[in-house]
Amino acid sequence: MAFPAPRPGARLPARSVRRFACGPGAVRAVRFNVDGNYCLTCSSDKSLKLWNPHRGTLLKTYAGHGYEVLDAAGSCDNSQICSCGADKTVILWDVATGQLVRKFRGHGGKVNCVQFNEESTVIVSGSIDTSIRCWDCRSRRPEPIQILDEAKDGVSSVKVSDHEILSGSVDGRVRRYDLRMGQLFADYVGSPITSVCFSRDGQCSLSSSLDCTLRLLDKETGELLGEYTGHRNSEYQLDCCFNESDTHVVSASEDGLVYFWDLVEHPQLLGGENSRFPRPFV
Repeated sequence: MAFPAPRPGARLPARSVRRFACGPGAVRAVRFNVDGNYCLTCSSDKSLKLWNPHRGTLLKTYAGHGYEVLDAAGSCDNSQICSCGADKTVILWDVATGQLVRKFRGHGGKVNCVQFNEESTVIVSGSIDTSIRCWDCRSRRPEPIQILDEAKDGVSSVKVSDHEILSGSVDGRVRRYDLRMGQLFADYVGSPITSVCFSRDGQCSLSSSLDCTLRLLDKETGELLGEYTGHRNSEYQLDCCFNESDTHVVSASEDGLVYFWDLVEHPQLLGGENSRFPRPFV
């Protein structure tokens, strides 16, 4: 298996464009909507805020969580938002009115991450209680339609494609659920995982872990395609992702910087060394 074929024309950000005054609490997560015209900020002051990032204007504040908000996502048609928090709940919001549509309860601990499926009919949430739960947005039933509880420690990150759920756990494993085939694939990394994501072409997965390493895996075989080091991540839950053209890998860092690596050649743009290791678990 080769690296995903990068599309030409990659442009890396070079300067800060705008800053937002989000309030007195820490900002736990920032998420763009599907077309990048709006963004959401999740705050420790229990609020979720919707912004126009191009103008720097606050459009609406959503209040309903009982404790800090940890993650959020926008629906495919921009009409709804889902969010999760340390109050153990997942909330579905109406964007235009700011009203709470549904509040889903069932997790036994704080909910770290939340995602819509592609049609925005199901919300997928991951919690410190070691479970992933799937909630039907259209039904009035309070129970989740599915519970995935294979993780041995807290679930820190989930991503959803048309028929797959990718998750990362503090138990050091990246798990991929193929919903069409009813199969689970697990890859052992060894260090607690803070973030996972699919490549844009869907052929690879990327994970970030607390050993200050990002790992690129072939999605089908689990083959280790590359490691990316040089940033600092040994304590906090930080995000990683691909850029839009699959040419670079991106990660936050505990030194306050954002790091970029070339996907294939992967020299660090901010220094450091790369290494490889054999994959110990299939």
